[in-house]
This record gives sequence, structure tokens and C-alpha cells, in this order.
Amino acid sequence: MSEGAYQRLWDSSHVILQELLEQEEPLLQPVPTQKRQSFQDTLASLYLYYLGLLRRFNTLYDQMVQPQKRRLLRRLLDSVAGRVLELKDEMVRADLCEYHCLDHMLQDLHLTPADLEVPIPRYFLLEQSSVLQERGLMLAEILSRMEPVSFQENLPSMNRTEAIILLQTAERARQGRLRATFFREIRREEEWDRKMREGGWHKFNQDQAAVTIQKVWKGYLQRKRTQQDRQTEMEFIGMLPLPNHLEYLGIRSLTSFREDARRLRQIEKEEEFQLAMVKTQDALKETEAPNMKERIKAQIRQWFIECHALTGRFPDYPDESLGGSYVIFSDKTPEQVKMELETQVQGGTKKDEGKNKEKEKEKKEKKGKEEKSKTGEADTTLRVLPSKFVPLINAGHEEYKNTWKNKHDSTYISQSFDAETLRLEKRKEMEQEIRIQVDELMRQELKNLRLAVDREEERPFKPPKKKNEKKAGKKKEKDLTPDRSVSSLFEELVIYGFLKKSMAVALKDFIGDFLYLGSTLSLANKLPMPSLFDIRQNVALYAVLRLGSSDIHSMAPLIRSLLLVGPAGMGKKMLVNAVCTETGANLFDLSPANLQGKYSGKTGVPMIVHIVFKVARLLQPSVIWIGNAEKNFYKKVPKEEKEMEPKRIKKDLTKALRLLNPGDRVMLIGTTERPHLAETKGLCRTYERILFMPRPDYASRYVLWKHMLYAQNVQVTQSLDISALAKVSDGYTPGHILQAIRLVLTERRILQLSKRPLVASEFLGHLAKLEPVYREEEESLKDWYFKTPLGKKRMEFLKDQEAEEAKLANEKKKRK
Repeated sequence: MSEGAYQRLWDSSHVILQELLEQEEPLLQPVPTQKRQSFQDTLASLYLYYLGLLRRFNTLYDQMVQPQKRRLLRRLLDSVAGRVLELKDEMVRADLCEYHCLDHMLQDLHLTPADLEVPIPRYFLLEQSSVLQERGLMLAEILSRMEPVSFQENLPSMNRTEAIILLQTAERARQGRLRATFFREIRREEEWDRKMREGGWHKFNQDQAAVTIQKVWKGYLQRKRTQQDRQTEMEFIGMLPLPNHLEYLGIRSLTSFREDARRLRQIEKEEEFQLAMVKTQDALKETEAPNMKERIKAQIRQWFIECHALTGRFPDYPDESLGGSYVIFSDKTPEQVKMELETQVQGGTKKDEGKNKEKEKEKKEKKGKEEKSKTGEADTTLRVLPSKFVPLINAGHEEYKNTWKNKHDSTYISQSFDAETLRLEKRKEMEQEIRIQVDELMRQELKNLRLAVDREEERPFKPPKKKNEKKAGKKKEKDLTPDRSVSSLFEELVIYGFLKKSMAVALKDFIGDFLYLGSTLSLANKLPMPSLFDIRQNVALYAVLRLGSSDIHSMAPLIRSLLLVGPAGMGKKMLVNAVCTETGANLFDLSPANLQGKYSGKTGVPMIVHIVFKVARLLQPSVIWIGNAEKNFYKKVPKEEKEMEPKRIKKDLTKALRLLNPGDRVMLIGTTERPHLAETKGLCRTYERILFMPRPDYASRYVLWKHMLYAQNVQVTQSLDISALAKVSDGYTPGHILQAIRLVLTERRILQLSKRPLVASEFLGHLAKLEPVYREEEESLKDWYFKTPLGKKRMEFLKDQEAEEAKLANEKKKRK
């Protein structure tokens, strides 16, 4: 795409953004619970539209070259991503579920399941590539210095004579098989000759021979043509893959080459822009700074004189926390500014009275809510929390309209910076710097004027208390390692095996299809189970988007921990590695098995937890993984695991998690197969979000078989019935399917594919040997999930809904 095409995409994106911003204000109004469905649909439509905008801004920021436009696009990209996370949080509170059935919304908005994919911004990895490379080299260096541990199997010894006999036996068997094949061919040819001699040769004349040859040849051509037409039709409707795979790869490689070339141009233009910023700042300081300083002084002196003439006394100078002299000249008259400053100082008591009245009102409201809850009356309205990102989106949209909307590509053919816009930005920055310096001088001048004219000493100024001052009383974490450097702690964690190198796995490699009948099932009062597609989207929202950007994490709803619950082989650890790969995060392993025999004693556990969380914060983003997370919260520790002491990390882990604040891009991710063995309260307090991973449905199994066969470089033909395999493999996890494929596709079988294509029956024997996930096991996991706080709320809501429907049905019967 050209720069003009990207500009048109940007213009159309802001048209959509304008419509979405107009829908934000009505969303803040409370909605009665009777209109829950329309409220949920409104949230879902906004979520889908913002997802589309996120995809667009991701492409624009990755490919646009002009440096000033890219700065605005970066702010818009982060703000839209944050709004998506806020809407996801609102949808969870409205639906009382982590997963949402949006198939009906996709149909109404004429969208496809591909529009539900959460795009991961490419700058997550591109902008920290050098840091990741240095960290990887440091990790490799530490691992190379460690002594390699040899795990050699004790193979049975064999002397020379036995080895020769074994080789001779194998060689003679090979020669015997070849000889048998050769003689089989000879016997077949002799049998054919004998039959022909006994039956006699049928003699054709010239015309009969020609007709016979033509009939065979034309039949062959027609069958081949029909097969090609059928193949083309199946490829056209998407039932078969395109055969020109190499051509497709060539197009993809050409596209990626062009994208890389644009990124190189971005770097060049960014360097030019940085030099221009320095030059422009120096030029402004030389030419405009002295005049600007005198002008601001003159304005402030004039304000002193006007205020003294109006009130008979000099005003109080605004404090730096209020903005200094910027407050004076924010389009206000001297009388308005004087009144505001007087009310700030003199009207403190009135504010305190107002605050006390507000507190009393809040207490009354809380009491009323408590009384309602006691009497059984619930809050009958649905509300959306005020957004932190909408003002940022609005500001970015206004900047686009004022600065870039009417400036076309003909103005910036070389995609260089806009000198006039840069000059305006630097002039504002310089004015702020000069204003701070002038404020210090004018405060002293005001003090001298008061002494000289009014003979008044300096008035004590009490700055207004900030709302966040109350939170300053929280206890801070004690640093147990104040004298140690980060590199030494990093090395210690690597040596002890707590810091590991994550596997390079993309989140898109977690294959799964969309749940197409979710709304239909919910209307039939059947609880739909999430698909693998839903799990992938939730991991992208809860983990990847938050850990990838500090700006998003600091303002988005805070999620410190995530628990993945599902049978073995569902890909839980793969998702943990995918989060690390997509965000460039460090992987820390605090699993009970990994802690065994390390940092023993009373001081050992607090020390290792402190070191892990300290390094994780300093080298963020970081993922702290706990495998078999239920062991930390065992109801009763099994006898065989008492030596492991799995519960010793429990208290210190919860304390360390509470100390994580917005901006600390550290996430605890736990994985478990047997959550029912743990105390539900403790597990749910530690892990804020719980994602249940059931067995894959038919659509996901179909996609899994297809994708995994392609990953093994196998061309799927019509002889292989993937639909039958997807039906037969019901109850098997993705790990089982991958294992069966690897057992069938040996090196020898791959070489035979050209002559003997794959058949579905080849996989059945290997699948039969594997142990599937039985329905009873999945039901036990479902029962546990519905005992979690969110699961309980969901079940209570469904029961209330059924009771209301039954009540309405009874009323209708009585009317009849």
C-alpha cells in the first residue's frame, strides 16, 4: 500500500471514531435490568467496532512513515487498546461470564469471526528488540558457564562379534526381501504370458484399433478434465487449499520485504526529526525566548496592577501545583481569576463543610443499599464505569481534525516532518519552561511589592490536598537485597532454574475455531462452553495487551493474576510461552516441583519470592508461571508430596501480589488440571481471573487436524476425510491429536505420500491407544468452575431468569 492509501485508511478510521465517541455519553446513563439484553448488545457492538479500529491503527502505526503522524497514531493506538480492555471488563460484569456469545452480533453487523481476532500491536517487540537481544545474550552466557548435566541412558553393552552378527542378520534379511520382490515380479509376468497364450491374441483391423485407442484416450482426458474442474471448484469455495503454495509464499515474502523497507524509512525519518527538534529548540531560544520572557513578566505585572486597583490589595500568586501563572491567562478576566484565588484560600471552610455533607450523603446511600440488600431488594440498574481512555481518544481525534485532516500527501511527498507544526509544539514547550522560571522571579517581586506598597508580610499559602495523599500510608515492601545488583540476582535465578528461556510460540499457533451456535444454545437455556478461539482471545486481552505497553497497563483495569484450568494436553503451558513470545516477557518458574530442595528454611521462601518479584519488576514485562497451581492451596497434602512442601509459598505469594500496582507489568499465570484438590477461596483470592478450558468442539477439532497436518508439510487430499477424523476424535485434546499425527507420519511414511496418500483409518489405531478426556472428568471441572465467585453469580442469575420465565408462563396460563 502507498502512503496515500494509508492516509485514506486513517481518514475513514476517524469517521468511525467520531460515531463511536458520540455513543459514549449515552452509555454512562443507568439502564434498568429489564433492558439487560439491549445493554449487552450495545456493549458488544462498541467492543467490536473498537476492535476494528485497533486493527486499523495497528496497521497505520506500523507502516506510516511521517514521524509526527506516527506519534499521534501511537497515542490513539494505546488509547483504543485501553478502551477495548475497559469494554471487555464491562461485558464481563454485565454477562457475569468471561466468555461472550457474539455470533448474533457478527451477523447483525455483517462481520466475520476474523473480525473478533484481537490484534497484537507489532511495536511490542519491534521497539524493544535491542533489549531482548541483550537479555538473550546474557541468559545464553550464564547458561554456557554452567556445567552441562549429562543424562546418559545405561544402554546394554555389546562386544564386536555380537555387533557383526547383528549387522549381518539385518543385511541378509534386506537382501532376502529384495530377492523375494524380484521373483514375485518374474512369476507375475510368466503368469500373464501363459494366460495370453491359452486365450489367444485378439486381432484388430486398423479402424478398430484406432477406435479403441481413441476411446481409451478420450476417456482418460475427460476424467482428468472433470477432476481438474472439481478441484478448481473446491478451491474456489475454500473446501481445498490452493495448490500454488509457493506462489502464495512468494507474494507474502514480497509483502514483508516492502513492510521492512517502510520500517527502515521510518527510522531514517525519525532520525531527521530528532535533529530538527534540537535545531528548532535552539533557534527558538535564541530568537524568541528573551521577548517571550519579558512579555510574560509584563502580563503578570499588569495583572498585579489590575487586581490591586479592583480590590485594594495584591492577589495571591497561584502555586505550581495549580499551574502557576498559566491559571491567570487561561482565557479569564482579572476579576474571575481573583475570585477563584480568593475562594481557594478563604473558602476552605466552606469546602470542608461541603465535603462533610457529601460524606454524609454517601453514608446514607451506603446504608440504604445495605438495607435493600438485607430486605432482598437488589440494585435495579446497570451502569458503565467512567472511562479513562475516552478523553485521550477525544483529544487525539481533535488533534487529527485540527492538524492533519486537511493536509494531503502532496504537502509531504518525501514524508518528512512538518516544520510549522514542530515549531508550534516547541514554542509551547519553551513557553512552559520559561513560565516556570518567570513564576519564581515574580513571586519574589510580588513579595517585595506587598512590603513596599501595603507593608504586608508574605501570606501563608496552603496548597490543596491531593486525593492520592491518603494512599501514601500503605506499607512499602522491604528490600531484602539492597546491596545486590540486578545482574547478580538475574544470574542467581538462572543458576537455580527460576528464570527460564521461553519457547518461541506465537499466540496464533494456539489453533481453534469460533463457537457459531453460542447464542442459539443460550436461547435454548443451554449453557455454551467456550471454544479454543475464545480462550485465545481472552489470553490476548488479559495478558498480552496489558503486558505489552506500560501506557496501557497503567490506566487499564488492573489484573495481576490469571489461572488456566483444563485437562492435560489442552495447551496451557503453550499459552504461557505465547504470552512471553508476543510481549518479550521474562519467564519465571515458581512451580512447587521447581521449588523443591531450594531456599529451604523460614527465611528461604520470603527471600526467593522477593528476588523473583524484584527482578520481574526491574526487567518488566515479566510472567511468573506456577504449574500445578492447586498444590499451593492443597486441602490436604498427599503423603508422597509432603517432602516437597507445596504450601510453603502460599502466604508470601499473596503478599507480593498485593504490592503490584498499575504500571508494574508483572503477571502471575497459574495452570492446573485438578483444581478441586485446592481450597477454592484461597485459589480464587490469589488468581483474579479464571479461564476454563474444556475439550475442543467439532469445529476446533476439524481446524486442528487440518492445521497440524499442514505443519508436518502434508498436502491433504480427498482420500483423507478430515471431517470423519474430527468426529472420531471427540474427547481428545490437541495434545492427543498432535501425538497421533507424529506417530503416523514417520520419515518413511512421508516419503510414501506421493504414491500412497493418507487415509483416516491410519490414525484410528494410535488414537485408540491414547486415554481421552472422559465426560465425567470434564463435568467435575465444570462443577468446580461454577463454585468460583463469577461462576456462582452466573448460576444465580440463570436461576433467577428461569424463575422469572416460569412466573410469566404461569401468569399467561391464569389469564387464559
